[in-house]
Amino acid sequence: MNNEVVLITGASKGLGLAVAHLLARRGHPLVINARGEELRDAEQELAKLTDVLAVRADVSEEAEEIAGRALSRFGRVDVLINNASELGPSPMPSLEEHPWQSLLRIYRVNVVAPLHLIQLLLPQMKDRRGGLIINITSDAGLNAYKTWGGYGSSKAALEHASRVLAAELEGSGVRVLVVDPGDMNTEMHRLAEPGVDLSHLPMAEDVAPSIVDLLDTKEPFARVEAQRLERIHA
Repeated sequence: MNNEVVLITGASKGLGLAVAHLLARRGHPLVINARGEELRDAEQELAKLTDVLAVRADVSEEAEEIAGRALSRFGRVDVLINNASELGPSPMPSLEEHPWQSLLRIYRVNVVAPLHLIQLLLPQMKDRRGGLIINITSDAGLNAYKTWGGYGSSKAALEHASRVLAAELEGSGVRVLVVDPGDMNTEMHRLAEPGVDLSHLPMAEDVAPSIVDLLDTKEPFARVEAQRLERIHA
């Protein structure tokens, strides 16, 4: 059994659930989080494989609840995977027409919430001089895609915050990875581009192994394209 405790947000479906399944098979105790009722089904599936705690909560409003219950149950969190993301309206509007209330929600979920969870979990990682933070990003944070401005700019902010965090944590034993999973055939992508045929894209289950492999990396900071790793491994 691998006793590294992993906390994954947005773990009820898609990439988060696919990663959780692989980690469960490796024996990692898991803390899974999401807002929806699907989290109960995910918990039942994963509980057949490992010790799992499901915390149904909105990460943008209840980070203290998520971190507190994780630490109360397991005593530590070794790996934090900030996977939960907010896309905004579907179909996605231009920045000129994007409601500010939606932009606020996007930034709270995609930038502020991950940083808040990191703040809550860093002290116990630093005390042990070891830990791994994986922030899931997107190439929309690097490239200017029309109508992707809200989501993309939030991921750009998360990426830069991750670089600053890594610089501040140098020598602490806590590593920071920014992981771009690439385009996938997921519910979020279907909402982003309604009506577009995504059948040629990889499924979340195809990309998840390269993300799980990153738990073994020793790099203090890296930006990783998960699908590129998949091609290299293949």
